[in-house]
Amino acid sequence: MLKGANVRIPAQVVRIELGWRTGPGVPDVDASALLLTSGRVRSDADFVFYNQPRHPSGAVRHEGKRSDGAGVRETLTVDLGALEAAVGSVVIAASADGAVFGQVPGLHIRVLDAAGGAELARFDSRDATVETAFVLGELYRRQGQWKFRAVGQGYSSGLHGLATDYGITVDDPAPAPPPRATAPAPPPRATAPAPPPRPAAPAAPASRTPAARPPEPRPVPPARPVKVTLTKAAPAVSLAKQGGTSGTLRVNLNWQMVRPAAVGWGQRLSQAMAGPTALDLDLGALFELTDGTKGVVQALGNTFGSLHRPPYIHLDGDDRTGAVESGENLTVNLDHAGAFRRILVFVTIYEGAASFAGLHATVTLQPQRGAPVDFLLDECTVPSNVCALALITNNGGDLVVQREARYLVPRRGVSPQRTLDEAYGWGLTWTPARK
Repeated sequence: MLKGANVRIPAQVVRIELGWRTGPGVPDVDASALLLTSGRVRSDADFVFYNQPRHPSGAVRHEGKRSDGAGVRETLTVDLGALEAAVGSVVIAASADGAVFGQVPGLHIRVLDAAGGAELARFDSRDATVETAFVLGELYRRQGQWKFRAVGQGYSSGLHGLATDYGITVDDPAPAPPPRATAPAPPPRATAPAPPPRPAAPAAPASRTPAARPPEPRPVPPARPVKVTLTKAAPAVSLAKQGGTSGTLRVNLNWQMVRPAAVGWGQRLSQAMAGPTALDLDLGALFELTDGTKGVVQALGNTFGSLHRPPYIHLDGDDRTGAVESGENLTVNLDHAGAFRRILVFVTIYEGAASFAGLHATVTLQPQRGAPVDFLLDECTVPSNVCALALITNNGGDLVVQREARYLVPRRGVSPQRTLDEAYGWGLTWTPARK
């Protein structure tokens, strides 16, 4: 499986195997599972690992690890049918003992049918570097069925940092008491001879119980993917690498008008924008699905789309202010990422100006479970009323965001939407509409 891809799990009970190759300098790795409700654990009991190997419900168990000389396998068993109804997902994570995952070769996760041993899913992690903990995969409910998603999101703060991110309380170790001041030693004096030593008591038999592992160091805040600002020099980013592999992706456009310099056609535009009509920008998206379906989501014609059925894109509303708190918002359902072939996010001027000249705008793409991606629109230097903002394409199951920031100038009598269509080869048929 590729990062971000998902597959249906038909088995009732699955065995999760975390594996890697051994060798000189390869650290030990520990697997764990977190049972989540609305993205967080309900209590520390929802964390299953080597020191807490069984969930109270009995649905998730840590079975230990085995080595065959060339590799190591650590196993967890998940009874999907026995999971409580409140549990929406089970995250499978790993932590490296005192090292980073860039030193762990062949790291992978397999989902097996516990009854017959058939492999249902496999994800190989190939891009680890400085991470000391990883979310490798996630079992999650979707419309009454269980699915597995390849995640591959890393942390630099170990198992405790990852656990804290999902709502587990991590107790900080108590500080060591300060050393007591020592009084100077008294001068030597004569003493009576010391009594002979008593015979030592017989040693207690060694305990057969394995020693508990020492606690990990105090965790630092978990290393989340950092915000990415797209530029002309670095115009693209993978949503999966930003942690945006599920949930929703909100695309926000907010703006502020600054009158352009009073030269040439810009002077005439500034005069036009000084009128009483408020500037009304419309955010929209052209979409193409993997089944060949094409269309548009926009306020014009009241084609606001849908989040939970095709095209899995929804325009939240029609804003006329450009305020940072609201602006225009478009939402994409990343749980159906596999249904998208490409999405072109665009903005048009509905009324209030003849061009984007003087527009200061920011585009922000905020995944529900990841870090934001944003970019500024370049200054408009052509008489344009339609701008292609970002192109989102499906690259082997991973959605890649490409900054466009491309101002287009329609031919006389041609609508902004048709101009956009022709520039990107969408091939739709357009008819007049109002909102």
